[in-house]
Amino acid sequence: MTMTALLLLVMVAHCIAVPIPGAETDKRLQAEKYLSRFYNLPAGLLGARKSSDVLQTKLKEMQAFFNLKVTGKLDAETFDTMKLPRCGVPDVGEYNVSPRKLKWPNNNLTFRIENFTPDMKKADVERAIRQAFNVWASVTPLTFKRLHSGIADIMISFAARDHGDFNSFDGPNGLLAHAYAPGKGIGGDTHFDEDENWTKESNDYNLFLVATHEFGHALGLEHSREAGSLMFPTYSYSPGFPLSEDDIDGIQELYGPNPNRKVKPKPDAPKKCDPMLSFDAITELRGETILFKDRFYWRIHPQMPEPELTLIRSTWPALPKEVDAAYENSDKDMVVIFSGIKMWALSGYDMVEGYPKYIHKLGLPKKVREIDAAVHIPETGKTLLFTDEQYWSYDERTSTMDVGFPRAIELDFPGIGKEVDAAVYDSGTLYFFHDYMRFEYSYRSRKVISIVRANSILNC
Repeated sequence: MTMTALLLLVMVAHCIAVPIPGAETDKRLQAEKYLSRFYNLPAGLLGARKSSDVLQTKLKEMQAFFNLKVTGKLDAETFDTMKLPRCGVPDVGEYNVSPRKLKWPNNNLTFRIENFTPDMKKADVERAIRQAFNVWASVTPLTFKRLHSGIADIMISFAARDHGDFNSFDGPNGLLAHAYAPGKGIGGDTHFDEDENWTKESNDYNLFLVATHEFGHALGLEHSREAGSLMFPTYSYSPGFPLSEDDIDGIQELYGPNPNRKVKPKPDAPKKCDPMLSFDAITELRGETILFKDRFYWRIHPQMPEPELTLIRSTWPALPKEVDAAYENSDKDMVVIFSGIKMWALSGYDMVEGYPKYIHKLGLPKKVREIDAAVHIPETGKTLLFTDEQYWSYDERTSTMDVGFPRAIELDFPGIGKEVDAAVYDSGTLYFFHDYMRFEYSYRSRKVISIVRANSILNC
């Protein structure tokens, strides 16, 4: 090999090994565009070297809004949040209810569907739009009448990229839709990005859920900071009635309640440092800790500075809305999830085929209708299943229930009380959760070592 060829190889290897300087610049520019669009970062500072202080301030504002760790730095978690599919309406500014409280002057509104997406049948689009309006009508005195011609209060259309309102879309999987606050002209108008794939199911983007969110803006609502709220900026799929208490409080502040109907809202996202916080279920999952609460779960990972809160259905659409109990059997690389009389299984984050199954397949009597808590003890190969004031012992190796059970929780685990909400095991220690307390229990010496708040596991 000639010296010239050798030199070329060394140069190529060096180029491959050295990071491309433009990558960080591109990342920063993407972040600046995001903050400019949603957090009023002055457009004149885009790409400017002296924009560091302002950029840091806007990053902190965005991190606080999304309940991220407020660092003012473009860390991985912040940048990943920026890449999530979301609504095109800003998170701050005059678009919001505050400070002007924009609303329609009357309660009888009109809407018109100007065109249709080819992704869905026309009848399915009409149904999704009507159902979205019905959601808001169910909790307010508002009525919505459809027009087939002329100008309506809320004009609805599907369009891609630049579509004439100086508020262009960006292609697939970015900005899903936007709507304008109540007012004359373009006020109330709602636009959906035709580059997205719209559906009536859980795959891609559910038109009903996005439309309900956007019509919230068309009625005068701002974005919510509550992760479980329909008016949270980023998209997540969740079946059933979509409004949380936060959504209902917001719309009723503008228009008042529906005088003829009371609607039960879905629960708001739990707050991790609420001193009265309790958990529905806890399990390990390949080195992570998963804590279930209502429709949500927290994910704790050794490499993550803060616990991450996510809707259960966003990760596992096939799981039920709420979880009663869960445990990991690391030998089988499987996590078992209980809800009511059924159980599901995960391998990593993937659903295991053949589930759900009935919990009675484990050998439980038919009178047991749900599991309160479950925990696997690797040293013994046993899984403990807690229900009411008793618990059962299941032998994972023989797939049979141990003889002599159920036994009283209070007798076999003195000091933790009569009932258990959740449990997890780590290196000879059982952690029992009940109400807002966590009991650290030595499995070997059979005694309680310490009692702390349940949410201490979330760094509170």
